[in-house]
Amino acid sequence: MKEHPNRMPFKPQFFNELRGYNKQTFLKDLTAGVIVGIVALPLAIAFGIASGVSPTEGLITAIIGGLLVSLLGGSKVQIGGPTGAFIVIVYGIIQQHGIDGLVLATIMAGIILVLLGVLRLGTIINFVPYPIIVGFTAGIAVTIFTTQIKDLLGLQIANVPGDFLGKWQCYATNIHSIDWLSLLFALSTIAIIIVVPRINKKLPASLIALIVLTLASFIMEKMGLNRPINIGDNFAIGDVKLSFVVPAFSIERIQTLIPSALIIAMLGAIESLLSASVADGVIGAKHNSNTELIGQGIANIVVPFFGGIPVTGAIARTMTNINNGGKTPVAGIVHAIVLLFILLFLSPLTAHIPMATLAGVLVIVSYNMSGWRSFISLFKGPKGDSIVLVVTFLLTVLLDLTVAIGIGMVLAILILLKRVLDASKITLIDEKHQHIDTLKEPDLNLPKGVEVYEINGPFFFGIANRFEDIMSNRHQHLRARIVRMRRVPFIDTTAIHNLKTMIRLHKRENTQIILSGVQPSVLEVLEQTGVVQLLGRENITSNIGDARKRTLQFLRSNFPEEYPELVLPNKATIAPQ
Repeated sequence: MKEHPNRMPFKPQFFNELRGYNKQTFLKDLTAGVIVGIVALPLAIAFGIASGVSPTEGLITAIIGGLLVSLLGGSKVQIGGPTGAFIVIVYGIIQQHGIDGLVLATIMAGIILVLLGVLRLGTIINFVPYPIIVGFTAGIAVTIFTTQIKDLLGLQIANVPGDFLGKWQCYATNIHSIDWLSLLFALSTIAIIIVVPRINKKLPASLIALIVLTLASFIMEKMGLNRPINIGDNFAIGDVKLSFVVPAFSIERIQTLIPSALIIAMLGAIESLLSASVADGVIGAKHNSNTELIGQGIANIVVPFFGGIPVTGAIARTMTNINNGGKTPVAGIVHAIVLLFILLFLSPLTAHIPMATLAGVLVIVSYNMSGWRSFISLFKGPKGDSIVLVVTFLLTVLLDLTVAIGIGMVLAILILLKRVLDASKITLIDEKHQHIDTLKEPDLNLPKGVEVYEINGPFFFGIANRFEDIMSNRHQHLRARIVRMRRVPFIDTTAIHNLKTMIRLHKRENTQIILSGVQPSVLEVLEQTGVVQLLGRENITSNIGDARKRTLQFLRSNFPEEYPELVLPNKATIAPQ
């Protein structure tokens, strides 16, 4: 989303919406906020557990993070909280650096997000190619699904390996310990979430599945029947006591956690701005991307001090907010208050939620997140995009997101450079002075010993080396070369270096290079780098007609014996090309 250059980088949308706020708008926000809060409950609990923390931390993240994102963000309807995209990252950081490391990495990520907003880099999402976004999103979806197999099947496994292949090998080894009751509860959860929207799209399907199957598990326990494993079997659920967490700070620890902080910040920025952009398309508004980044950053700085995990904009909850009539950030604040009420007064009830039910919820989340239709459709496009997609996907699944995005970006840049290089051409004009492989132009009527070339496209390092090879092939009777640059939008240092080398070489051999149709921006660079001084301003012309005049003048002055017949025509020269 393009920002106006004079627009303040931090102007929370909440305060803009207070002007003219009325009772009708509040009622709509209240209704939407309550519904979103209810929908967010099972997701916050599931994301918390899957990330390697407790349900309480998941709820705290949704409450404090959701409140701050709505209060300080740049979107009217954005809902913030924990999301599935961070499950793999958070789990990995906890395994490697512990909870304390996660807290510090999240705070560092928050600071990075604030700096991105302050520096007006809210358009950062535009620089991440779509195949990379689809690839790592699908990879995260597959990884989330993989982490849920243990609870989905009720497998009796003490420690599940951290790597993707190790997990599946462990599952295959322990498949004999499958608990059919847990599988039944998981499949029932999935079925309810699929069927309920077909009956009424406004009903919170995940919450209904959670309530129905939690009641079923509770009744089975009271009747003395076997029941699936519940949250309370794995986590201590009691009175909520918020504590202030202060991580251990040290230069060495900060340096170690920089890669983790960068990936949290980058993923948070991408997901938040994507969510805000999607919301803009639905409600016909424009969010302030810099303010959104600052708001997200502040949320990620504050939440870890209360034990929470990374916060970002949640597309599914944001769309739920819009579909239920949410108009302003007040709806997001209401959603946070609803979750706070549940945490303070109903949290002991969460102990009875079956783990298999949460696994079923996350299976649906991973399916919706996979974007498999977009994944498949990219194979119909350019081959390079398909390669970037597959590489990013596989690296996300098999290694980690940091490596996947890094290599994906490098690969995308290399493919882009190849496309630019393929589109850039150096065209030789033959002895009749007509383009060999482009549209014919009027006869330039130049004598022998003069060659005309045209550079079509950016004059950068790739094409510059090709230019040097061509220009190094000097014929015995070559006296001048006209290089047309009317279609060169920019020039880089490699091209400048090669151009200077060619100018010096041609000067030693008394052969003149004349540039034609140089664009103002390129001419400015040539002046700053000394090319104009080296070549001579008279040899840089605005069009092919002036280049022709200068060439004939050079030949007449330096080779009168070779061109005795050379006389400049009295008629007007060729019009600028």
